[in-house]
Amino acid sequence: MGTTFKAGVIGCGGRGRSHARGYQASPDVDIVACSDPVEDARNAFAEAFKVPNTYESYQEMLDTESLDFVSVCTWIELHRDMVIAAANSGIRAIHCEKPMAPTWGDAKELYQACIDNNVVITFCHQRRFGAQFVKAKRLANEGAIGELCRLEAACPNLLDWGTHWFDMFFFYNNDEPVDWVIGQIDVAEEKTVFGVQVETSGVSWIRWKNGVEGLLATGDTSLGGFANRLIGTKGIIDVGGGGTPLRMLREDGDGWEEPDLSGLVAESDATILSVLDLIHGVKTGREPELSGRKALQATELIFATYQSSRQRAKVNLPLTVNDSALLTMVANGDIG
Repeated sequence: MGTTFKAGVIGCGGRGRSHARGYQASPDVDIVACSDPVEDARNAFAEAFKVPNTYESYQEMLDTESLDFVSVCTWIELHRDMVIAAANSGIRAIHCEKPMAPTWGDAKELYQACIDNNVVITFCHQRRFGAQFVKAKRLANEGAIGELCRLEAACPNLLDWGTHWFDMFFFYNNDEPVDWVIGQIDVAEEKTVFGVQVETSGVSWIRWKNGVEGLLATGDTSLGGFANRLIGTKGIIDVGGGGTPLRMLREDGDGWEEPDLSGLVAESDATILSVLDLIHGVKTGREPELSGRKALQATELIFATYQSSRQRAKVNLPLTVNDSALLTMVANGDIG
């Protein structure tokens, strides 16, 4: 008979419910508490997932309950304080929504609080478990398109969407370290995502230490036709776009192929797997697939791109400024 872990969820909206379905899928975890300042939200959540204890204050939940796992499923600006409070409360692990934080300094600070307290933290870059992404990585790693040369992606913004695609770049390239970033952003109008200002257009060019290069284009400058593209010496893999989740064009092939995704997990179930993977990591001591270490490397690319735009120069990593250059430039009237 194994020990049952106790989980608490902060933020009872859609993402909180997704995390809860992950805990529900595990025989090792009971959701014993939830917290949300909106009474209707926490009561509906408690009813849906049979949660015995509800709290208006997340701090009261952390102080009252003896938790092992905490999910943080709230707006971006709340992540730092909530993660630090959870890390200081004697728990074992945190699963937090992405993006990490509004600034690079905040991201590093909340991660360090987990390191200091020996708390495992993961961030929900759940696409690492989705069928088309897993298959694209396998094909590239098996040499289906020759040697990987370049990664490309398109999305609405660098912060909220871009954190996923930067993370997928690392995923496809086996989490190799980055050498430098050069980028440009435009803020043509006020555009916020979960309360944080984002760019209206952005371009980020990345060079990894193993020579692979990456291009992420956002907003008005977005690349058309695919979500992710992997370019090799002997072919191309497109993830999303073209009316199919995955397609491949090979040098010696006969047009576009659609690789078989059977036996892999649908993207809709990827969050459940992300929670189960964290639980397994805590039980076995291995690093979870969505570890804070990996999230930090994707997050660094967001703020390095902002910084490159501010200093009009290539930024060598590690990034040494702690603010968000975008937020500082907007506040100073230098952009937007």
